[in-house]
Parts: sequence; structure tokens; C-alpha cells
Amino acid sequence: MKYISTRGSAPALGFEDVTLAGLASDGGLYLPEAWPSFSRDQIAAMAGLSYVETAVRVMAPFVAGSLSEDELRDLCTQAYGRFSVESVTPLVQLDHQHWLLELFHGPTLAFKDVALQLLGLLFEKFLSRRDDHLTIVGATSGDTGSAAIDAVAGREKIDIFMLHPDGRVSDVQRRQMTTVRAPNVHNIAIDGSFDDAQALVKRMFNDPGFSGRFRLSAVNSINWARLMAQVVYYFYAAVRLGAPGRDIAFAVPTGNFGDVFAGYVAARMGLPIRQLIVATNVNDILHRALSDGDYSQGKVVATATPSMDIQVSSNFERLLFDAGGGDGAALAEQMREFEATKAMRLTNAQREGAAGLFSSARVDADGMTLAMRWAYEGGGQIIDPHTAVGLCAAKSADIDPTIPIVTLATAHPAKFRDAVERATGTRPSLPARIGSLFDREEAYTKLPATFEAITGFVAEHATAKA
Repeated sequence: MKYISTRGSAPALGFEDVTLAGLASDGGLYLPEAWPSFSRDQIAAMAGLSYVETAVRVMAPFVAGSLSEDELRDLCTQAYGRFSVESVTPLVQLDHQHWLLELFHGPTLAFKDVALQLLGLLFEKFLSRRDDHLTIVGATSGDTGSAAIDAVAGREKIDIFMLHPDGRVSDVQRRQMTTVRAPNVHNIAIDGSFDDAQALVKRMFNDPGFSGRFRLSAVNSINWARLMAQVVYYFYAAVRLGAPGRDIAFAVPTGNFGDVFAGYVAARMGLPIRQLIVATNVNDILHRALSDGDYSQGKVVATATPSMDIQVSSNFERLLFDAGGGDGAALAEQMREFEATKAMRLTNAQREGAAGLFSSARVDADGMTLAMRWAYEGGGQIIDPHTAVGLCAAKSADIDPTIPIVTLATAHPAKFRDAVERATGTRPSLPARIGSLFDREEAYTKLPATFEAITGFVAEHATAKA
């Protein structure tokens, strides 16, 4: 399997090199040259398989040439053996049509664990084959940071530098990052938003004077391997609800567009997905883009769903490329214009390519709160605010009532205890496996959101290329 850049001019790479690189050298994101596809019989044959075996079947075409099936199975067994339930991503029924897909049973209580536990092992596997050192730089709006740090803390040949917006993540999210004491872990709180952090990370990759000194890699969903791992749970859930014999819809609380793009990949591979419902909070750039073609950046508004407080969704570029006809040169020019003006109109081809599968909804604080109450009072489930945004969008969707709608439950409610308590009157407890999180000492560095400050810190603490 070879991978190409959405911007058309970077060399095609195999899976191993794409995983270690993260971002393409031309600033684009990697996608497979062609989508693998499964027949209805192949999808039906996934019924009854464990999560690990489902993962091996779904991911095997993507890793061809870099990992054998046995190597992939061994890595998946290790990654998902750390989850608290054997099914890894269990389904919970709310009513006759609505279901939750619980993605928070990993070590840091968020959906990011499903991909990042595997990604950490992939890094270690590929680095063991070469005399090299990896410098991971990442930006987090809350959950990616803790999941990535947990996945690579203490691993040889890896340093990780994680940027988070100071004061804009929950106390649990922050402490899950800043209480990990390992010599290869460096937490940075920037004076700015997640979009500022993400822009700094992209600039580090695209600055030859800096990136040439280190082997940089990404753990954000710009890394294809992370998205690939997320495709698995769409197949796992859909088959358990009757696919391929019936269509399934998914509602996805969305910030950086990676989780819902994984659903798009599953559909491209043959999974019968009736609709992907993109649920945003009031930071609604994706809703505006999908509903009327307006992809223009606004000011980030802080909300009770901090992981969605984003106005530039990196993975949307992958959809624009694939749904718009795969013209890398044209997309490169389109993205250059957006980066310069902070505004873009989707082309007719891009809008038409997305319209068949995607719908979207903008959910405000009231809608979020009502969804949390409905899940608690009607379905007996306590859900986090991000999941509630997805559930609100699911309940308002115009979909045949015979089609199951699965809302992705992206985080454990205890990660957002204050918001949950305000909505339901119940304060969720942290699972015992988290331990004494609030008794541990924190360690992080506060820096201004400037390229000079961040690169200076990384250069001081990272291992340069030999």
C-alpha cells in the first residue's frame, strides 16, 4: 500500500514511513492511493469476531508491505489488552433507535486511546528496525495529549512535546498529561487557543530550518495511522447492529474532523453507512462548510466541550481532496488561500462529493444540556458534554426510524465532572483504574504562543538527528 499527499507534490510513501512522518513534506496529509474495499460477504464474516480480529481484518490492507498479519495481530493484542472491557468499544442501547458506542474504556478514558495505544506500539516497532530517534510534537484540546503521553511515556528512542491551551482544558484532562513523570515527556501550556497550538505544530513541520534538525512525527489525527485505527470501531459496531444486512447511521461530536473522517473511510471501504452526522458546538466552521460551503475561520469561543473548541479542522482537508476529485495541485492552492485569508468557499465538486453521506448540526449549550438529561432520565446513562452534542444532533436528524443511529461516546463523563453535575445533578466518579490523579504532582512549562519560544524549548530538550 502506497500513500499520497493531499497537496500533490510530496513523494508517495509506504505505511511505515507515513506513520513516522505524520505530515507530508509539502504540508499536506497522507491518504491511500486507492481505497481497499470489502464485499458484503466479507463484512458479514466479521460477525462474532473479537475486536482484535476485526481490527486485523480492517487494517491489514493499509499496512501491507510494512507489517505481516501476525505482527499486526500481536500489536493489536497488546494495545487493546489495556482496555477495561474485553469488547474494547461496547454498544449501549438508549431507546428503539439510539445507541451509544462507548470509546472511553482505555487507560486515559477517551476515544483517542483506541488509536494512540496502537500508534505508540507502531512507533516502537518501526524505530526498532532503524537506528533513529523520534521527536513527537503535538497539539491537544484535551484528550489527545493524555492518550499520546500514556502511549509513549518511557519508550526508548522517543521524545514527546505536547502543547495545550493554558486554562482551556478540564482539570482531569490537564492532570492526565502533567502528572506523568517520565524523562521523555514534555508538557507545554501555551498562552493561546488550540488553533494556535495546532498552527505552531504545523509550522514546525513545514519549517526546513527546524524540521531538518530532528525526525519529527505527529500523534494528532493528521497522522494517517491514527485515523486507520479509528475505522475499526465503525465496522465493529455496524456489524453488531446488522450490517451489511441493514444500513447504520453515526452521529459524531466533531472538532478536528478525524473521528468522523474515519467513518467516511469505512463507507468508502463498503460499510453500509446511511449517514454521518457531524455534530459541532457553537464553534461551527464544519457545520457552515457542510451546510452552505462556507469554510471561514471565526473566533474560538470557550465552551463546556473544550475538545471541540476549534475553528480550523485539519482533517477536513482529506475530505476536500477525496470528495473533490483528488486534484492535489488545486487543493494546495485552495489551502494556501485559506491559510492567507482564513476563508474559503468549497467547490461544487467538494460539496456534492460530501452531500451524499454527510449531514451536520450546530448544538448550543442548551441542546447539550437537554441531551445529557435525556440520556440520564430516559436511558439511565451519564454521558459527557461532547457525547451530548453528538446525541443532540442524532435526535434531531431526519433519518428513517428503522435505521439505528449510533452516537460516538468519546469520553468518560468523569473527565467533565462539573458540566455533568450541572446538567444531571449527579457528579460522576473517576474509575478506580485512574488512581490518585489529584494527589500527584504536576509538571509543565508555560510559554507564549510564539514559534521562537516553542522551537527554542523543543531544541533545548529534544535529541537532534545524528
